Amino acid sequence: MNDKIRINLQMAGSSFPLTINREEEEIVRSAAKQVETRLNAYRSHFPNQSTVQLITMVAYQFALENLQNSQRNDTAPFVHRIAALSQMLDSYFDQLNRPQPAAENDSEE
Repeated sequence: MNDKIRINLQMAGSSFPLTINREEEEIVRSAAKQVETRLNAYRSHFPNQSTVQLITMVAYQFALENLQNSQRNDTAPFVHRIAALSQMLDSYFDQLNRPQPAAENDSEE
């Protein structure tokens, strides 16, 4: 079943018709609202800048946050370290579980 809907997003004084999955509507509208919010903030701080320049700064801000978040979520170094520690622990427990040779008894009764 094709559960697509058509919506119109309003951003930067323009209308953008989109066809999206119905379950994505909330997040798509939320993304457009974030763009408008940031654009309006830049407009208030830099009233003499063109809309193109302001939108460029909004795009830059989102790209920067995206890159920072992807670096923050990079778990590869931790996965490698955890694997190394797990291997060390496995070796340690293997040594503990090995049967110990019988101690020689030097004293005779």
